[in-house]
Amino acid sequence: MRKYFITGLLVLVPLSITAWVLHLVISTMDQSLLLIPEKWLPDDRRPSGLGTILTVAIVFLTGLLTNNLVGNFMIRQWEKLLHRIPVVSSLYGSVKQVSDTLFSESGNAFRKAVLVQYPHAGSRTIGFLTGAPATEVQKHLDGEYISVYVPTTPNPTSGFFLMLPKKDVIELDMSVDAALKYIVSMGVVVPE
Repeated sequence: MRKYFITGLLVLVPLSITAWVLHLVISTMDQSLLLIPEKWLPDDRRPSGLGTILTVAIVFLTGLLTNNLVGNFMIRQWEKLLHRIPVVSSLYGSVKQVSDTLFSESGNAFRKAVLVQYPHAGSRTIGFLTGAPATEVQKHLDGEYISVYVPTTPNPTSGFFLMLPKKDVIELDMSVDAALKYIVSMGVVVPE
């Protein structure tokens, strides 16, 4: 079940973000939508929680369908079409690359949980080791540096990318999953 859900996320997250950004741009530029009669607008009297249930079901079914040959073929064709549209191509490609890295089971976006001084000396927060600075950046730094992603609480999808001296970073004996739970729970769920 987890495999299907993750596959569904890998397909829907880049597509959803691309659609959301395009919708935002189009709706901002096209104010004529305010002229639609009220009787054509959606009814807001839907049962509470139905949207969450439908979203989970759609993500799961998308993962289930794309884990077979027909589904893979349909996704490849859809992506070929998206890559032909100029603005959509670059936006969808970027979002897909990031989501593939973060959500893929074989990916190593976050290699290790670490403790760093942030946002100022004397305070500490949990971050994730993501690698080493690019060669172009590294040649301007004195000593050995590592790349660290410091997520915000309770939404770890936003955060800060830092390049810190390796000597200032403490590796934690904590799994990435446990560290993420700790961050998302704002310190309430303490890892064992």
